[in-house]
Amino acid sequence: MIATIAATTAAVLTGPAAGLLTLRAAKRALLARRLRITSANGIDEAGYLRIGGIDQYVSIRGEDLRNPVILEIHGGPGASQLVYTHRTRTWEKHFTVVRWDMRGACKTFLRSGPDGQGTYDLDQLHRDALELTDLIRTRLGVDKLLLVASSLGTVTGLRLARDHPERYSAYVGTDQNAIGGGRDRVAYRNLLQRLTTAGRTRELATITAMGPDAASWTTHQWADYYKVLVTTDPLTFDTMKTVVVRSIFFSPLLTLREVRGYFKAMNWAEKLGPAAMTTDEWADGTHFRIPIFVFQGEHDVITPAAPAKQLFDDITAPVKDFALIEGCSHFASFRNPERFLELLLTKVRPALGA
Repeated sequence: MIATIAATTAAVLTGPAAGLLTLRAAKRALLARRLRITSANGIDEAGYLRIGGIDQYVSIRGEDLRNPVILEIHGGPGASQLVYTHRTRTWEKHFTVVRWDMRGACKTFLRSGPDGQGTYDLDQLHRDALELTDLIRTRLGVDKLLLVASSLGTVTGLRLARDHPERYSAYVGTDQNAIGGGRDRVAYRNLLQRLTTAGRTRELATITAMGPDAASWTTHQWADYYKVLVTTDPLTFDTMKTVVVRSIFFSPLLTLREVRGYFKAMNWAEKLGPAAMTTDEWADGTHFRIPIFVFQGEHDVITPAAPAKQLFDDITAPVKDFALIEGCSHFASFRNPERFLELLLTKVRPALGA
């Protein structure tokens, strides 16, 4: 989605450069104050850990180390979620949140550059996640972590939940993908309908020529598809501008160099997108030994709610629950972080026995 983010940046961050940088400095200072953790039993650690042979950036934040520990698996590919820390500050009152720039994402990407990312595929991301999981379990003295995976990260997240119930207490998917080896084409068909209704013949011809099989697309076609998908849906486009791009630009945790690096990393990582579409969640297995939760944006056009609900319905698990996040599209947990927290507290936390 890098092309979409880059295209919307100009629309969001207009104005004289000096004035914009002054605004950024003031906003970052305000947000930095909000992020301070001063509780006696809290934690605020961030830095590089050696994972899978390369240095990878990890942040651990929470107000009480007795709380359950969340391990986030971000999407993109390459879309670090560190930038949403100020939006999810209230989560840290109830959970210790581990945010990780996977290889190919933001600070990890900038640390070693494109040639220093090593093997970049789903198997390597899975191995990295397991290694990080064990490092966090040891560091925090906990037996299990709560997986919270979003967007393309749900491919890795579901695999972790399916194969390693000894390490994880539950799985929460949001912006949940339901990849059935190319069988799910709801988002694609809906996009064609939107373009037809709007009379956008040029984009319609481009998307039609690509065909519905995302696994067969080139990286360039992948980027083009998501640019059209996002910019033709008003709610998703607004979320991209007001939530995603603003969070990146005003984050107190990113320097200007890292803001630029965020986009470079996503551009480099996009090659993983088409490859991930060969996944078949049903073939990989729908039986889980830990609780499974899916909290989906009501109006998500990127990972629509209907296929996510179909996958959820076919899953067997000790406990499971599905909920829509009202008034949201993709990035639902960050557009409405308070509603997402409410779901974590009322549905997920009781299943953890904590």
